Amino acid sequence: MKGTLGNMMQQMQKMQEQMQEAQKEMANKEVTGTAGGDIIKLVMNGQHQVKSIRIDHDMIDGDQEMLEDLLVAAFNDAMNKIAELQKDNLGGLTEGLNLPPGFKMPF
Repeated sequence: MKGTLGNMMQQMQKMQEQMQEAQKEMANKEVTGTAGGDIIKLVMNGQHQVKSIRIDHDMIDGDQEMLEDLLVAAFNDAMNKIAELQKDNLGGLTEGLNLPPGFKMPF
């Protein structure tokens, strides 16, 4: 029984190291959220920091409410893309562990 627990602890340590490395990689990734057929382009990094926003020049003098809605939509698009990247990059590390749905690792 001790050997099994020791092996499991080694696997958890290795997984923790892999998760930390994957999180570092995610922090350096960038996605572009768009809205309105590319009227708004918003670049966000893996730490959910907005790096830039580009607005089509013709929209600047346009409908303010529509512009605000497009900014929200572009932000949400970027957030969804980051979530998908996280799922793709980090999800494989926990496969086969039979963790309950929604379980968050402590690291």
